[in-house]
Amino acid sequence: MEQESRYLPIAAGILVAIIFGFSFLFTKEALDVFTPFHLLGLRFGFAMILLVILQVIGIINVNFRGKRLQVLLFLSLFQPVLYFVCETLGVNMTSASEAGMMIALIPVVVTILAMIFLDEKPGKMQMASIVLSVIGVIFIIFMTGNISLNENFLGMFILLGAVFSAGVFNILSRKSSFYFKPVEITYVMMWVGVVIFNAIAVSQHLYEGNLMSYFEPLKNTKALISIIYLGGVSSVGAFFMMNYMLSKLEASKSAVFINLITVISIIAGVIFRNEPFYWFHGVGALMILLGVWGTNYFVKQEKPYEIRYLVVKR
Repeated sequence: MEQESRYLPIAAGILVAIIFGFSFLFTKEALDVFTPFHLLGLRFGFAMILLVILQVIGIINVNFRGKRLQVLLFLSLFQPVLYFVCETLGVNMTSASEAGMMIALIPVVVTILAMIFLDEKPGKMQMASIVLSVIGVIFIIFMTGNISLNENFLGMFILLGAVFSAGVFNILSRKSSFYFKPVEITYVMMWVGVVIFNAIAVSQHLYEGNLMSYFEPLKNTKALISIIYLGGVSSVGAFFMMNYMLSKLEASKSAVFINLITVISIIAGVIFRNEPFYWFHGVGALMILLGVWGTNYFVKQEKPYEIRYLVVKR
């Protein structure tokens, strides 16, 4: 494998983790002003405006002629639609620790689905590294002492929907990358997100009788900055790099970067919100970092990728 094709996807995965890790800070700021679906609607609205501008001035090029667009519409059903709906509802019904543990299961689900649908079988050391990264996340959450696995079973079940949706998205994006460019996948995802989430948010405003104030919160400087970051950097930038990474790396190797987000969010909280840093944060972060490193270091001798498409044909 050439140096560029080996390291660029890994660099993209690290940047995705950094961007998503810092997105929690901006989300917290924005949720002081917006309801969850209102935030999602404006976030994806800004993302779509940015993509259209980039397309008009020629920086990006998308061409769906002769391609089965319904494949990407199906992919977008899982990410962003089902994932964000399940995550939003699930987090509201559970504790942060419960939500964190459930989201940490995404690499495991992706690995299982990749074995079934992509014939991607990680080696023993890769599998051990994936498990180590998941344990690192759970260890940090457990040591915070606020585990409360009690009556929140419905919320946990809904969060499981988010985990499954993220897993399916990883598989479908990996498959779709043989027929669509990463920017084309991202483009359709943003369009679906802006339509669905704004439809939900507008319906809520109509029900509450305050539709005319839909864009009023954007007068708040912190809220506006949050929308710009979440829509431009997080939605457009991070999802593009995620789709690029999935076009180059096996799904299980890509998914393990999700747990790196935990490390970044801890660092961001310590630096920008003066949150405490304890010894178990360091131990858990080390386990996550070793897991991410091991998953990408212990690479089996690659064989030609066997394309077994269920939904994409030319």
